[in-house]
Amino acid sequence: MRVDLFDFDLPEDRIALRPAEPRDAARLLLVRPGEALEDRVVRDLPGLLNPGDALVFNDTRVIPAQLTGLRQRGDAVAQVDATLHMRIGADRWKAFVRPAKRLAEGDRVQFGGAGNACLAGSLDATVVEKGEAGEVTFAFDLAGPALDEALHAVGHVPLPPYIAAKRAEDARDLTDYQTIYARDEGAVAAPTAGLHFTPELFAALDAAGIERHFVTLHVGAGTFLPVKADDTDDHRMHAEIGHVPAATAAALNAVKARGGRIVSVGTTSLRLMESAAGEDGTLHAWSGATEIFITPGYRFRTADMLMTNFHLPRSTLFMLVSAFCGLETMRAAYAHAIAGGYRFYSYGDASLLYRSEA
Repeated sequence: MRVDLFDFDLPEDRIALRPAEPRDAARLLLVRPGEALEDRVVRDLPGLLNPGDALVFNDTRVIPAQLTGLRQRGDAVAQVDATLHMRIGADRWKAFVRPAKRLAEGDRVQFGGAGNACLAGSLDATVVEKGEAGEVTFAFDLAGPALDEALHAVGHVPLPPYIAAKRAEDARDLTDYQTIYARDEGAVAAPTAGLHFTPELFAALDAAGIERHFVTLHVGAGTFLPVKADDTDDHRMHAEIGHVPAATAAALNAVKARGGRIVSVGTTSLRLMESAAGEDGTLHAWSGATEIFITPGYRFRTADMLMTNFHLPRSTLFMLVSAFCGLETMRAAYAHAIAGGYRFYSYGDASLLYRSEA
């Protein structure tokens, strides 16, 4: 499909720089294909679902994946900025680097404060591979938990570029850019639909008989990369590591068997479930890397509903929601949201999409 079919104009003032307070006070747009749009708020969610329905959350935890470092070759020193996006070993990460032209295979880079012991403020790495589009593979001098500790010492919250371009990271982002149920460290971008949930909303969902289950997809920085191709067939997705536990797969299969609905909280949960599902929609225990790219024409096998934020124009995520609800339905929904003052992107408002049967 032509990528320009997924373009739209978004005023700058619609980009949210902070989340709603409290989180579940964010607006929620109900999108049912073929029906009128409905303006609600996130805390209405328990009343919009049925007892026995199941919410599926991505419990990945965002790490401080934004690093600034110095590359030294003799007397020549150059600064580089790196965003880790996928761990491929105990001591190795793939990263997007700017400017990548300053690095070559074999270069040494010191991240954090120069001249200190590693855990006191710096972390050294070697460039072991250079890929396309600014991607670099680093082998760090530390591994495992020691590397994790060092990243927490020298790294920063990897705010999305459309927020980072407008304001600096601050202490609030340490909690704002993390779901309340985040558990398994490894993401470099938050599963943002989950940012709307609060303990109070969880309690209300429990009282309404709504189940909740968890999967893990470590969201990579590739989620923010623009689609530069003119046709969707020419776009390559970056792989992300995920895990669907056997108990979660069994529980969700039971929900479907008794007539309950599966509600995916976020596109990351949905992409992972689709990667783990058989042709008949049965979910299986699954672990590995997924590069699934969903565009209109895709036949969904798992979720009946999708809760998600409002996405970038020409993005793979807007393509996914258009596949879920229909392109014209989503273009109308986004036009309504823009005209109605909805807040967009990671810290913005949410939508609850009902899957198109077309």
